Amino acid sequence: MNIENTQSQMRKGVLEFCILSIIKRGEVYPSDIIDEMKRANLHILEGTLYPLLTRLKNADLLTYRWVESTGGPPRKYFSLTDKGANFYAELQATWNELANAVHALTQNEEAIAADPTTSTSKN
Repeated sequence: MNIENTQSQMRKGVLEFCILSIIKRGEVYPSDIIDEMKRANLHILEGTLYPLLTRLKNADLLTYRWVESTGGPPRKYFSLTDKGANFYAELQATWNELANAVHALTQNEEAIAADPTTSTSKN
């Protein structure tokens, strides 16, 4: 089994949630999303981000507005729609449940490993 593939799949699973988390804070330009993701050590390429933003916009979760730029073409700034904010809230609840469950399971495993008197049965 390839660890890099598993790690990549784990990152992809939270990518949409992380991007929506950034946009939730306020209107954002895509390169700002890329920069913030890099600072969090979740690297994303433009070729991944733009199709995802388009899909979220087509699902009415995002809206955008064009802003004229003095140094080039107009820029597209994204923000959440009301539907997007509701979707984000549901994702956040799901993330919290999942993170708590994973934490409980991995902490339980560590506690069992640390306690030599604990035995586990194998099926």
